[in-house]
Amino acid sequence: MAESAHLRIGALSRRVGVSPELLRAWEQRYGLLEPSRSSGGFRLYSDVDEARVQSMQRHLRAGLSAAEAAQLALAETEVGGADHRTGPARLQQWATDLKAALDRFDEPAAHEAFDRLLASFRLQTVLRDVVTPYLSELGGRWERGEASVAQEHFASNLLRGRLLGLARGWAEPTGPGAVLACAPGELHDLPLINFGLALAARGWSITYLGPDTPISTIKETLDDGERPLVVISAVTPERFLVVRDELTELAAGVRLALAGAGATKKLATATGAALLLQEDPVTAAERIAEDQR
Repeated sequence: MAESAHLRIGALSRRVGVSPELLRAWEQRYGLLEPSRSSGGFRLYSDVDEARVQSMQRHLRAGLSAAEAAQLALAETEVGGADHRTGPARLQQWATDLKAALDRFDEPAAHEAFDRLLASFRLQTVLRDVVTPYLSELGGRWERGEASVAQEHFASNLLRGRLLGLARGWAEPTGPGAVLACAPGELHDLPLINFGLALAARGWSITYLGPDTPISTIKETLDDGERPLVVISAVTPERFLVVRDELTELAAGVRLALAGAGATKKLATATGAALLLQEDPVTAAERIAEDQR
């Protein structure tokens, strides 16, 4: 893309009929544009950026929200240039390659497939369209006895290592803060990591506490006077129910979100939680970031 980047933002604005201010907002909020830098430090935009703006405009005129329009525009030009129409097919093929490598315990091939995905698609796309569906499918196969414990552990540990590698520095952004933790006794943290990565991509600062976190430990991370977003995840309601009173106390002092398959509307109401996150992790992160604006 850098080789075709030749438009200053003013020129791009005139071509597409969108103000520079709105273009910058779409770039910051949705990652719609990917400018390069000229030798003089100016941000330069490419033909692919122009195509994304035009695509987003079409979806907005069709009545979609800005977030939905941007997501579709990015998907339509995911791999750029003349090859962008093959993006979904490549995504599916490399997702299949990743699954096959994980199932046969082939670590080098799994890393290679994951690297290809990250090199060609946005992280949010990989998380939403590859990692999250794969984990759900793997869990279902394990419950039906179609995947072994060894396969589940191997795949989960490899993906956790890759995702936490991508999470380096996610506490550095200066935007809103979020504390992420699994409920006491809950060990399944991959969806929570996905959520944190997607939120960090929106400029949020992440404090990640990980699996099996006592509520008292969460409180230790909170400064007096601050009301950060605190997200607690669990895959079964029982994990939440055993600490229901502590959750109620916590919700009185912070903006509490309950997430995961174990989170229910009834529980959120009973504890006073401000948010119930039942979407996939990337969509949930996008909703929170939109609400924060």
